[in-house]
Amino acid sequence: MVTATPVPRFLAKLAGQIWPDDPQAQSAFTTALQTPQRLSPGILWCRERPEPLPFPVLAPYPWQPAWVDRLPPDTQPGRHAYHAQGYYYCLDISSVFAGAVLGAIPIPNPVVIDVCAAPGGKALLAWRYLQPQVLLVNETIGKRVGMLVSNLRRCRVPGVVLRQDSQVLAQYLAQSAAVVVVDAPCSGQSLLAKGDKNPGCFHPVTIGKNANRQRRILANAAQLVKPGGYLAYLTCTYSPAENEENCRWLLGKFPQFQAVAVSDLAAAQSHLADFPCYRLWPQSGAGAGAFTCLLRDCTEGTGAEIPWAWLAQTAVARPDGR
Repeated sequence: MVTATPVPRFLAKLAGQIWPDDPQAQSAFTTALQTPQRLSPGILWCRERPEPLPFPVLAPYPWQPAWVDRLPPDTQPGRHAYHAQGYYYCLDISSVFAGAVLGAIPIPNPVVIDVCAAPGGKALLAWRYLQPQVLLVNETIGKRVGMLVSNLRRCRVPGVVLRQDSQVLAQYLAQSAAVVVVDAPCSGQSLLAKGDKNPGCFHPVTIGKNANRQRRILANAAQLVKPGGYLAYLTCTYSPAENEENCRWLLGKFPQFQAVAVSDLAAAQSHLADFPCYRLWPQSGAGAGAFTCLLRDCTEGTGAEIPWAWLAQTAVARPDGR
C-alpha cells in the first residue's frame, strides 16, 4: 500500500488560509509543491527569430506576448549558441504571466525604473512591452549586479544600471518615472514547484520578514512614480501577506493609487482580493506560480526630470558599453 506523503505543517496552514472551504484546491496546491512536475521553459526573443526556429514551440497562453515562446519540458535553450549570441533570454513562463500587466500600460516610450532588477527578466519584459525612452535598472545586492549587467549586454538592452537602496532612489528620483517595476524579493515559495529546495519558506517568521521588507520597498517605489504613472508589483511566492495584503496596505497608505484591471489576465483574478490583482497557481500546470498587480497614481501633475548628473556619478554600468 502506498502511503501519502504528509503535508508539512506550515504548508498545510498556508493552503488552508488560501482555500479555507476547498479541500480539493488545498490538495492540488500542496501536491504541486511536494511532487513537482516538469515545467515548460520560456524564451523572450530580443532579436528577430531565426529561420528555422531552433526549438519546437508549444501553443501560447492568452496572456503570452508574441515575442515569447513556450518550449516543451526538458528543452535546454540556455545551451544553444543563439543564447550566447543574445537572440533570446530564458525565463520561467510564470515571469511572463506576471509581466503581462506591463502590456496594459498606455504610455508610449516611458521612463522606466526597475527597482529590484537582477537577473534582468522583468527589465527585458519592460523593454519589449514599452520600448522605454529611458530604462533604469537597479539592484541592491552587489553579487547580483554582475549577472544583471551581463544579461542586459548580451541581449543588447540599453539602460543605466544602479546599485542603490530603494530609499536613495526615492530621494533622488522622486516622481521621475512613468513606470516603476517592483519584482520584490520574497520568500520564494515557488522554487518548490520547480523541484528546488527552500527550507523555511512557509514559516510565519520568514513570511513576516519578507512582507515587511516588501512594504518598505513599495513605499519607496511609490514615490518614484510620476502623477498619472504606474507601479507594477510582482512576486514569485504564494503567501497572501506578501501579495494581496501588501497591495491592500499600499492602497491605504498611498490613496492616490488605484489598482488597474488588466483584461488579458481577467480569468486569473485572485479570489483573495476585492481589487484587480492576479494569480498563477502551481497546480495550473502553466508555471511555478506568480502574483501580479498594476497600480496607477491618479493625481495630476508633471512630475520631475531625471537628475542626469547624479546618475552619471552613481551608475554602475551602461549595458550598451558607454
